[in-house]
Amino acid sequence: MMLTGFAHGGLELRRKPDGSARLQGRFPYNSRAVLSDGGRTGRPRKEQFAPGAFRHSVETEQEVHLLVGHSYDRPLASRGAGSLILEDTPAALVFNANIAAEIMDVSYVRDALSALSAGLIVGISPGFRIPPQQTVPNAESVEEEDPSEGRAMIRTIHEAILFELSLVARPAYSETEVEARNWDAGTGGDPCNGLHRTLNRWRA
Repeated sequence: MMLTGFAHGGLELRRKPDGSARLQGRFPYNSRAVLSDGGRTGRPRKEQFAPGAFRHSVETEQEVHLLVGHSYDRPLASRGAGSLILEDTPAALVFNANIAAEIMDVSYVRDALSALSAGLIVGISPGFRIPPQQTVPNAESVEEEDPSEGRAMIRTIHEAILFELSLVARPAYSETEVEARNWDAGTGGDPCNGLHRTLNRWRA
């Protein structure tokens, strides 16, 4: 199962004289996204990415797509096509995409860029997986929020395999996806015990 995240992406669109467009954005590190408010009796659940979480994917130049709404049927750019450039910085994963003139009149492209210009698309959402535990033992961790800030469980992703970045209007996490992450503080005082149990249910 591929997971998704969310952050306001500082998106900037510039149309070019040749009919193409340049889209720039950033997925900030250490920015907490609320996956669940906990309902009436549960605890809120938040997630953040540590600096460099996507460094391996960027440095190995693996294929990554820029999509609309996590749909591979609605691509905008890709590394394989030479139209998507990724840069891993201490503060954020930064991307530059060239949206070719040849697809500017395709309906989903036109609609997405119009929604972006109107301020209706405001965020960047990565599609990712956590590497196998035997390969990266400490790819993620779970801890309790500082009591002075709240009572949420916070999941920090230290390393992830990036498959795609998507333009989204707002975060939309299904209950299945939220539960694919683990928020159990575990046993024996180790918050990662429960985390590993749940992750093992969906890792390939």
